Amino acid sequence: MAKLVSKTYGDALFGLALEKEMLTEVWEEVKAIDIILKDNPDFVMALNHPRISESEKITLIQNIFGDSASDIMTGFLVAVIEKGRTKELGKIFEYFNDKAREYNNIGVAYVSTALPLSDEQKEQVEKKLIDVTDYVGFEMNYSVDPDLIGGMVIRIGDRIVDNSIKNKLNVLSKSLANVQLN
Repeated sequence: MAKLVSKTYGDALFGLALEKEMLTEVWEEVKAIDIILKDNPDFVMALNHPRISESEKITLIQNIFGDSASDIMTGFLVAVIEKGRTKELGKIFEYFNDKAREYNNIGVAYVSTALPLSDEQKEQVEKKLIDVTDYVGFEMNYSVDPDLIGGMVIRIGDRIVDNSIKNKLNVLSKSLANVQLN
């Protein structure tokens, strides 16, 4: 059910942003509001509290976002409140972000390395990924995993390239285990 709600509302916001030729602006607002919601659990609790009336929640949204967000975003948030779907806002924004990335041909890459990469190395990794994929850009997510020993693991969607020393040692170990001496 939550997936259907996030798709329905996410598609509606995405379609309206495209129709009004404001996709980039709305996308930036979605990212900013999503951060605000994640960083302010008391605000989220107020939006979901059953004893706070719908009109008070709408006034709260208009006071907080009225001057800084577009009419599309403010109207969308009001509609979400009126339909009682504020608990799904995170999933709606996640769906919208995925749809906007897809529309703009931007991939999401997760890169794990044994040691932190320099900015230059990160730039080289992103450039190489753009060269070998159909994407025009990437949202890069870097993490450090000392267990890799060396090399890197890259995940884009359901594709994984594991060029870590840990993986190479595991493959070698399995190969050696299958060797039969006569």
